[in-house]
Formats: sequence, C-alpha cells, structure tokens
Amino acid sequence: MKKRKFGLAYQILVGLVLGITVGAIFYGNPAVETFLKPIGDIFIRLIKMIVVPIVISTIILGVAGTGDMKKLGKLGGKTILYFEIVTTIAIIVGLLAANIVKPGEGIDMENLAKGNIDQYVQTTEEVASHSFADTFVNIVPSNIIDALAKGDMLAIIFFAVLFGLGVAAIGEKGKPVLAFFQGTADAMFYVTNQIMKFAPFGVFALIGVTVSKFGVESLIPLGKLLICVYATMLFFIVVVLGAIAKMAGTSVFHVIKILKDELLLAYSTASSETVLPKIMEKMEKFGCPKDVVSFVIPTGYSFNLDGSTLYQALAAIFIAQMYGIDLSIMQQITLMLVLMVTSKGIAGVPGVSFVVLLATLGSVGIPLEGLAFIAGIDRILDMARTVVNVIGNSLAVVVMSKWEGRFDSAKGEKYLQSVKEAS
Repeated sequence: MKKRKFGLAYQILVGLVLGITVGAIFYGNPAVETFLKPIGDIFIRLIKMIVVPIVISTIILGVAGTGDMKKLGKLGGKTILYFEIVTTIAIIVGLLAANIVKPGEGIDMENLAKGNIDQYVQTTEEVASHSFADTFVNIVPSNIIDALAKGDMLAIIFFAVLFGLGVAAIGEKGKPVLAFFQGTADAMFYVTNQIMKFAPFGVFALIGVTVSKFGVESLIPLGKLLICVYATMLFFIVVVLGAIAKMAGTSVFHVIKILKDELLLAYSTASSETVLPKIMEKMEKFGCPKDVVSFVIPTGYSFNLDGSTLYQALAAIFIAQMYGIDLSIMQQITLMLVLMVTSKGIAGVPGVSFVVLLATLGSVGIPLEGLAFIAGIDRILDMARTVVNVIGNSLAVVVMSKWEGRFDSAKGEKYLQSVKEAS
C-alpha cells in the first residue's frame, strides 16, 4: 500500500483550520494580533521580495527567446482582447447574480457594524486625479529603479519586454546577459520552494488574526451576501471558465488539480502575489511556452482580475439594494462600463476592489458609505475572489498558448499524470 504523502496542500489546510480555531477561541483578544501578525507579515514580505526578480528575469528570457517584435505584439494584442472579453463576462455575471438573488434586500442596517474605510477613501482620492490616459502613460517608467522599488508591475513588464528584445537583437553579445537572467530565474525558483515550506505558518498566522478580529458572528447578518458571492464565484469557475477551457481543448479541473496547493494558499492569504512564482513554474511544466507564460501571467495580474470585477459588480448592486435604490438597465450598463475602465486603470493598488468600488459607486448615485457595512467581512470575500483571479490567469496562459498553436499537449498530459500519481 502506497504511503500517503503529507504534502503542502494538507499542511496549509491544517494551518488554516488551526488559525480559524485559535482566532475563534481568542476572539477580541489583542494578544493574537501581537504575536501572530509578525509571522503573517514576514511570510507576505518573503513572497513580495521574490516576485519582482522572478517576473523580470522570466520575461526577459521569454521575450529574448521569441526575439520577434511582430510576434510579441500579436501575442500582446490577443492577450488584452481575451482579458477584456472575460472580465466583461465576469461583470455581467456579477450583475445578473445580484439582480436574481437580491442579497441586499431586507437587511436591517441599524444592526450592522461599520468598518473603517478611510484608507481606501484616501487611495481613491489619489487615484481620481489620474485619467485613463495617465494609466497608459504610467506604463512607461521614467525610472526603472523606482518602478522596481515600488513593484509597479506594468512598468516592469514594459521595461523587461524592451530589454528582452534588445538582448535578442544583439545576438551573440547577449548570451552572457541571458545566462545571468537564467541563473537568476533558477535561483529565485529555488528560493520560492524554500519559502513555500513556511507557508502553513504564514496561513495559520494570517487567518488567526483575521478571525480574532471580526469573529464568526459578524458573518451572520451578511450571510446572504457571503453565500451569493461564493456561489457566483463557483458558477463562474465551473460554467464560464469551464466553457472557455472546453473551447480551448482542455479542462478547468485539470488546471485546478495542478494548482491545488497554490489555490489553497491564495485562498488562505487572500493574496494572488503569494502564488505568482509557482503558477509560472507549473504552467510551463503543463506545456505552455516560457515566453507566453512570462508575458501573460504578470500582465493578467493587472488586466485579468475576473474574481475582483465580478465581486465589484455584485457588491455595487448589493449596496444599492440595501439602501432601497432601484437601478435601471441604463444605470447598470453605465456601472458596467465604468467598472471596465476603473478596474484596469488602477491595477496593482492595495485594496483594489474597495478602491474601484469607491471610484465607481458615485457614477450611478449609490452612497459610498455603504461600503463600510461590508468592510468587516471583506477579507472573507477577498479570499474567494483571489482564487477566481488565480484560476482565470492560469487558464488564460493555456488559452493563449493554444491560440498561438504552441501548446505542448504531450508535455501537459505527462505532467498532469505525474500530479495525479503524486496526490
């Protein structure tokens, strides 16, 4: 009989359960945050520390491997088009779910606790001064060192693509540069694997602090919203992403199977960044070309936030229903169009879903203070939308690889089989 390996997914699950237990037992006790928060913060910082070196080295290697501006431009155009279509579908699904289920009706606002949204209001005011055109201007970094320090992903991608094309153009002279970035990528993936050993402790600390702060009872008044969001996210994964995967000649469940450790980690930490390096590594093993993986996944982190856009649409209608505001079809179309713009325009901003909602609600006359009522359970909702974001981006790489006619099916089947045997 084969001995069952206690893999990373099971370790993270144990950390998650223990974190919830400790948080529930010591609800309202500030000691939980005092002792556990530093552990969670260290884990998140370790991940953030490795993301930029991995993204920049893999993009340069991928682009230099392609070496063709026309080919890369074609991939970029297809990728942005795909992202726009899928995120628009996500917004429509969110609007439909809110209109059908009506999670905001019948809620007594007198009994709801208000969360603090001041930090998001401040960020929204900073963002509001930037136009949509400014977003495209800011993609071009004036100082790449500054962009690297801030972790400005779009600016980093832009520089890395140009640098990779430059390395490809100089031929033999560029080989030492490629060898350096190949070594950097290999070393950083090794570091990633070491950091992942700390993941169960990070998950335990992060979820423990969260539960001790809001308590399980705070979920009950907004239970309908919680169930609606989770059910809609599940519908989007199985039906929408499932249909896209089927059209591309694969299965969304294959992607989920391959990324089970990463999805559990993303869910527990409510952070897509924590799994970016491992997703890139695994999707390449699944049969996607290095240059497609290194371009599509980092770009998707800014332009393909399916879970976030779905949630923003649903939450906007929820707040309107809570205040008894009946939005017309035209107002909902306006809401959809504004979301399509704002969700792209401020990609990478911390608390992006809240910031986008604050920037959007006013356009259709929904009171901004309504967000304070859902701030308390936002972390639980964020966990679900993070999973959808990760699955959506991972599937996008497969779709783009197939669209380009460069997906290695034999390699994918072999890797999927090895994953099944290992689990």
